[in-house]
Amino acid sequence: MNAIITYMKKNFKIVLAILCLSGALFAFKINGSKQNTEDPEKDRLLLELLTFVIEKGHYDPAVMDDEFSKGVYKDYIQALDPSKRFFLQSDIDEFAKYELDLDDQINNKELTFFELTYSRLMVRMEESKKIYKGLLETPNDFTIDESFDTDYDKMPYAKNNKELIDRWRKQMKLSALSSITERLRMQEAKTKSTETTEATKAEELSSDLGMDANLKADKNIKIKTFAELEAESRVNIGKSLDESFGFIKELTRDDWFTVYINSIMTRFDPHTSYFAPEEKERFDVSMSGKLEGIGARLQKKNDFTEISELISGGPAWRGRQLEAGDVILKVGQGSAEPVDVVGMRLDDVVKKIKGPKGTIVRLTVKKVDGTIKNISIVRDIVEIEETYAKSSVVEKNGLRYGVIYLPKFYIDFENRDGRDAGKDIALEVERLKQAKVNGIVLDVRDDGGGSLSTVVDIAGLFIHEGPIVQVKSSGKKKEILYDTDPKIEWDGPLVIMVNSFSASASEILAAAIQDYKRGIIIGSKQTYGKGTVQNVIDLNQFVRNSSVGDLGALKTTTQKFYRINGGSTQREGVSSDVVMPDRYAYLKMGERDVDNAMPWDKIDAAPFTQWKNAQNFDKAIARSKARIAENPQFKLIEENAKWIDSKSNENTYSLNIDKFRAVQNSVEETAKKYKPIFEYKNQLKFTSLPYEEEEYKKDPTLKEKRERWHESLSKDVYVEEALNVLDDLQSKTIVKSMPSKAMNGKLVKS
Repeated sequence: MNAIITYMKKNFKIVLAILCLSGALFAFKINGSKQNTEDPEKDRLLLELLTFVIEKGHYDPAVMDDEFSKGVYKDYIQALDPSKRFFLQSDIDEFAKYELDLDDQINNKELTFFELTYSRLMVRMEESKKIYKGLLETPNDFTIDESFDTDYDKMPYAKNNKELIDRWRKQMKLSALSSITERLRMQEAKTKSTETTEATKAEELSSDLGMDANLKADKNIKIKTFAELEAESRVNIGKSLDESFGFIKELTRDDWFTVYINSIMTRFDPHTSYFAPEEKERFDVSMSGKLEGIGARLQKKNDFTEISELISGGPAWRGRQLEAGDVILKVGQGSAEPVDVVGMRLDDVVKKIKGPKGTIVRLTVKKVDGTIKNISIVRDIVEIEETYAKSSVVEKNGLRYGVIYLPKFYIDFENRDGRDAGKDIALEVERLKQAKVNGIVLDVRDDGGGSLSTVVDIAGLFIHEGPIVQVKSSGKKKEILYDTDPKIEWDGPLVIMVNSFSASASEILAAAIQDYKRGIIIGSKQTYGKGTVQNVIDLNQFVRNSSVGDLGALKTTTQKFYRINGGSTQREGVSSDVVMPDRYAYLKMGERDVDNAMPWDKIDAAPFTQWKNAQNFDKAIARSKARIAENPQFKLIEENAKWIDSKSNENTYSLNIDKFRAVQNSVEETAKKYKPIFEYKNQLKFTSLPYEEEEYKKDPTLKEKRERWHESLSKDVYVEEALNVLDDLQSKTIVKSMPSKAMNGKLVKS
């Protein structure tokens, strides 16, 4: 889940304790060390700096003792080998000697354990490549009665190389079996469909001409034998594993050291983590929704870097010379000689292509038609449209409603005048008001959070001035963040949509709207349950005269936030006013399911006054609950959720094809019952606002994206019920049967 984030660059108020010891921090000084990917001195410096900063700046730092050490050990080993396909039990026995010693190694800046595990992993991975390549040469025998258990947590490590080879064999056999079964099912369905069609044609023909109706299936359909399918499955598995190991090969020692560092950091709490320089850059892009470059998404295919997508509106998209599928062979900066990037790490290729606005990058590409072309592109600021808020309008029962989707609470930390979620939601609300809507649905489902300041701005659009959230730092009095603007941008009916993946900033917004009784919260039983605030701290500011290069940043938990009623959202989340069945309702995916999550607690409430125009709330909630209880679609979703929960505990699979297919056929048969969940249509038509219609003329890609979104809304039973709630929240004086034009779209207050 994304964090509630505030950004530290020049403002050090929150971690004042760190600055009180700035003299000690600036003592971190490295001279003469080389800047490369295997620099133990840099690693020791990073360990010392991170542990110092986190112990002084974390809200409630864990004690680094033997229990802490055990947690780091468990998380790190699991991160290195999650499916237990690399290490042997003898390796684990050797590693286990350090299980209670890691806290001391961290404090003493020792790298013994890391060096041992890293070097051993490199050896085991090379051995594993030989194992799977050797196994792929031999056909699988699917008549043997054997099984494979995929519960890796409970699975023991292989005792010897023979056991490890057998584990790889069974894992790959299960993958092959799954692929073959699916291909057989498709072939059988295709054959059956063709036979039915041809039989119908034959009957019609024999009826007309007196011919024999006994026609066979179309001979042009290529039906592969089982042996062919089996051989094909091994080829595909080989390609997939080669690709995976190719990705692993690109990882440097620094990347693996980051895994170790984060096994330490996340023991303080799940949201504390270290950002290596590249990760910090990606985090900034995800939070701001923009970058400087050419606007192309890249992917690695063997040794080649391929264009997977052009970002709408970006320089590459505007230039119309690059296209998805093009392969980049060389990259040149301005007039400099181009550099061959074949075989280069994807991250390194990205670094060469990205650059400041206004600079030129020259790409030598192999086009999809096989021709070689040199393309010059002027870099620019690229906005990632999927990051930003968007809205739609829908007509229902003679009224017009607006739906706003907010994917995250974004902000540009480097430019306070840039786009942020608060400004954009205010703009969307204003546009919907101009469209004369009678109610607004704000959808923050799957919104993992973001900037704390934008939450206050957004909540303030719907209330008079007042508190939005309470924030508490370690050892300090609580701080109350207020909306100080008495203006209300929208005073009409409001529904906030949430689900179990709505976290952090989404939960603050939902909690504030619920406490004020300003709108109705509708969705999963409860939200994710993340009630902490993180700061991103640039580590480079604490080091002087260092030649080790960029040290990255630390995202650490510095505060907890609380509802204005005093309760924390930590672990418990926000309970919906109206609970809608959720397919994943019974799976453990929330903050409360993480073993080292911070506890729930409570503080005094902040003084606030509830919304006075909430007279229809109880009635709207009661009506919605009654509708949901009787709705066959929601009943089916609830039943499906229980079935998914039961299936999640089934981890053992037969590797005998007859038994495997029997189980899969049974699952497929049961799954058919739930197909209506995905085929549902709510018969509502969603449209764009006028300003977007104008944008479509310049950007057909944007039009296509919005059409896909509108189509998904028209299949969304949750959005449909949210609009029903808006219906129930309407003033009694609105005559719903009248067309919206006759009403002139005005909301009449009772």
